Amino acid sequence: MAYSVSSRTDTDLEFSASELTGALGDSVTVLPLLVALAATTSVSLPHVLVGFGVFQIVWGLYYGLPLSVEPMKALIGLAIVGTLSYAELAAAGLLAGGVLLVVGQFGLVGRLERVVGEPVIRGVQLAVALLLLEAAVGLSVGNPPVAAAGLAVVGLLAVVGYRRASVLVVLGLGGIVAVATTGVPTPAVPEPTLFPAGSPTFSGAALEGTVAQLGMTVGNAAIATALLCGDLYGRDVSADALSRSMGVTCLASIPFGGVPMCHGSGGLAGKYAFGARTGGANVLLGIGYLALALVATGALLAAFPTAVLGVLLVVVALELARAAFDPVSDARSLALVAAVGVVGLAVNVGVAFVFGAVAFWLASRRA
Repeated sequence: MAYSVSSRTDTDLEFSASELTGALGDSVTVLPLLVALAATTSVSLPHVLVGFGVFQIVWGLYYGLPLSVEPMKALIGLAIVGTLSYAELAAAGLLAGGVLLVVGQFGLVGRLERVVGEPVIRGVQLAVALLLLEAAVGLSVGNPPVAAAGLAVVGLLAVVGYRRASVLVVLGLGGIVAVATTGVPTPAVPEPTLFPAGSPTFSGAALEGTVAQLGMTVGNAAIATALLCGDLYGRDVSADALSRSMGVTCLASIPFGGVPMCHGSGGLAGKYAFGARTGGANVLLGIGYLALALVATGALLAAFPTAVLGVLLVVVALELARAAFDPVSDARSLALVAAVGVVGLAVNVGVAFVFGAVAFWLASRRA
């Protein structure tokens, strides 16, 4: 039975089984990345989960839609592999949030996407995917049997039609191992403190990461998500409005221990595929994140098997790489996507972004 209440957008919020299963469609990439980030940096996982919980609820109520709230994958990926410290990650998130708020306010999102070019954005996605695969290997080599078992579980579930859910299953198994090692944690409310994991550091690496992330965010989290709101839900949500809400999310959450967050077409499509049709899915998922924040202790995280994290990152990386190539069809664009990805792996994502933007501009002039 579904219970509904009116939202500010005149769209009902439903709290039903389909909204609950749909909510899980947005968590299959969020939780593995957050656990990996917390295991490899000084970030406070409870504070991060509170940020996700709060803004899942905020944007679900505001838009009346099951909009995704995801980590900014380029920045989070760079932090996981060690290119950015947590302090630099926080700085990059604040920079990205400020830019998104300004460009959204002045209606510049569409113009930015046309200047950069979709193949460049897709190439940055590929670069982050390759970096995550590299990190996955490093995490898995410590315990190959556990990594192999995790991959076998993912493969088996994928064969029987539960590919997306396989990530949550493996994450759950890792959590069971951690609880068996440390015992059931005592719930504790995260203390509301400014920058609990350290003050932001505005470095060259933070600026490079911001530029690379904005390319992905403009194309995927703003423009592509706005299109999907119309395609899947028949709602007119502008890319500039989404840009503003992402800016608000970053600027409001990061000072209290959050990480850079955005919307995303993949998470929105995932929610839809699993049955979500209203912002009720966001409310349910937000409550789940807030509950998880109460028990996400440091001891539990330390006991989580790193080889399982490697498996989770493999799945996330493959999904990100697939998303990088899926929309691209012509040979020239495919070559640029691949080139940007390789440069990002070999050098860094910032250099790859600039290289791709220049190459796209030169190609456009010749066309």
